[in-house]
Amino acid sequence: MTDSSDGTTVAARIVLAVDPHKASWTAAVVDHTHRVRGQLRVPASRQGYRQLRRLARRWPTASLTWAVEGAHGLGLPLVQRLTADAIPVVDVPAKLSARVRLLATGHGRKTDVADAVATAIAALTAERLRTATVDEHTATLRLLSDHRDDLVRGRTQTLNRLHVLLVGLVPTGAQRRLTAATAAGLLRSARPHTPAERTRRALARDLVAEVRRLDRRIAELDTKIATAVAATASTLPELCGIGQVVAGKLLGRVGSITRFGSAAAFAAYCGVAPIEASSGDVVRHRLCRAGDRQLNFALHVMAITQLRCHGPARAYYLRKRAEGKGRKEALRCLKRRLAGVVYRTMVRDVLTRRRRLDTERRRFQSRGGSPATGCVKAAWRRSIS
Repeated sequence: MTDSSDGTTVAARIVLAVDPHKASWTAAVVDHTHRVRGQLRVPASRQGYRQLRRLARRWPTASLTWAVEGAHGLGLPLVQRLTADAIPVVDVPAKLSARVRLLATGHGRKTDVADAVATAIAALTAERLRTATVDEHTATLRLLSDHRDDLVRGRTQTLNRLHVLLVGLVPTGAQRRLTAATAAGLLRSARPHTPAERTRRALARDLVAEVRRLDRRIAELDTKIATAVAATASTLPELCGIGQVVAGKLLGRVGSITRFGSAAAFAAYCGVAPIEASSGDVVRHRLCRAGDRQLNFALHVMAITQLRCHGPARAYYLRKRAEGKGRKEALRCLKRRLAGVVYRTMVRDVLTRRRRLDTERRRFQSRGGSPATGCVKAAWRRSIS
């Protein structure tokens, strides 16, 4: 217990932090003096969740804060259970807890308990940590986008193996940009004479069938992503260089745009804001390799597309080149500028959605109803969260 400025007694803050893994959750309870008050390792299951809740009941609910490292990664199942029970959860980035562990005194060994303690200390000391939220549209888009990336990666690997086989079958070799149709045409013209060549041709046919199967699955995912993006009523696809797939990646990985206080904060999160590396009288900036690399990639695709077909972006790029910047440096400047465009577009979408829901609420109330009924209630809560 601690004393407040007005003489009343308030409960000291206590954090129950969890280091999540695929099969287990390791929890540590740390008080405001950074002293470990308890620890527990449980299976990542319903039974393990009940054990964590029993551990939390040892301390007053008003003074206890839940914190999860990587709430939208391996910690998502636990966050979903806590959110369903109306328990707020602080999302602690893995890099932040790693810094706490690195600067801590002691043996320096990395264990699950040490990770949980570092997560708790980060939740106690860090400022502006956000509360983890579970948005179904965002979760759906992220799952679809990540799965599409896995399929595209598998398709590229299959095409590379197919290219190697075709080089040994076709005297002229295979072209660089290989497709299933092109490979099938080359196989039809091939005339194997030895057992090894016949085996190579049979394996190549199997790989062509695998590429076609992956093409169908990727096309199906593109349709699902487009449907999910349309359900969010986002205007991102209206921007030059952003299609349905890139919009789905942006919406799925950004989540709630309102958690960023400015366009600069959003650019830093995407890894497109340069880092100052000045020393003495030399003032310079260097490339930032931090941030979400998938968001960085999405902005890179947008920038490359705009350089080809968007006049203002091309003019901005050429102006930076004329100032003496290199090709890559000028492209990074363009990506930083486009990050602000994306941020303002997403903020405008949120404000438009809130105004529309507010109009629906007033219209519903004017008819004698209550905004706390039906879908209006759920939509209204989502808009103000």
